[in-house]
Amino acid sequence: MHGLISRLFLTIMGTLTVLLYGGQVISWKNEHGEELLFLSNKALFKPPKAIRGGIPICFPQLGSFGSLEQHGFARNRTWAVDSSPSPLPLANNKSTVDLILKPTDEDMKIWPRSFELRLRVCLGPGKLVLIPRVRNTDTKPFSFTFALHTYLSVSDISEVRVEGLETLDYFDNLNEKKRSTEQADAITFDDEVDRVYLSTPTKIAIIDHEKKRTYELRKEGLPDAVVWNPWDKKSKAIPDFGDEEYKQMVCIEAAAVEHAIVLKPCEEWKGRQELSTVSSSYFSGQLDPLRVLHG
Repeated sequence: MHGLISRLFLTIMGTLTVLLYGGQVISWKNEHGEELLFLSNKALFKPPKAIRGGIPICFPQLGSFGSLEQHGFARNRTWAVDSSPSPLPLANNKSTVDLILKPTDEDMKIWPRSFELRLRVCLGPGKLVLIPRVRNTDTKPFSFTFALHTYLSVSDISEVRVEGLETLDYFDNLNEKKRSTEQADAITFDDEVDRVYLSTPTKIAIIDHEKKRTYELRKEGLPDAVVWNPWDKKSKAIPDFGDEEYKQMVCIEAAAVEHAIVLKPCEEWKGRQELSTVSSSYFSGQLDPLRVLHG
């Protein structure tokens, strides 16, 4: 099934699987062998189809915020191992792989900008770090939007809380991108959610009550955050997604959407996303995320 798609493996206190196709992480297991990312059982590994799950790279466009195909084209192109990843410092006590994507002639027809998109993937003890970089190798400025479309594995979406986005404005993709303000003290799920939260904090907590586990998402250079779960009706309409799989996943995406990133010739942008997990404990019937958000 995956014969045409090369895989790279990293191991240090856990295991990571990265594909050259899409520059995409599709598996992250902790030291106990537990899978922390969601990958659909119906995911197609047949280019040019994007792979449903893991961490697709959305570039040079997130979603339908632009004139290109949904989420741009980086997630369904074949990347290469980067032979000159400097000037990033070496990662201590981490397994690292560096990937690079450059535009093909076909890409230049649909998005006529010359660029280098690099991605460093670092696996450390209990931690997964992604560092994307975009360099303008063109003779003119260009702009783009970007997201790390992270699918997290959860035990039951109805038992999940997302903390850190309360009181913030968001674009509601289910209501013609209308701008609204989050009123709840945490995001919980009892229906489809598809929102772009704006000017978000550097740390977000995703609390899985049933597993008593909290994901910490820390980010830099990616000011916005997408929250998505298709729920039951949309799940049935997605061909590469199981009808009931929405219960076991939530997408929390570090993103730059509201204000496109603008690069002059020879300029480079860099982002960073760090995922880690901590054990959560119950207090008065609820998980206390304050240590996660402010610790």
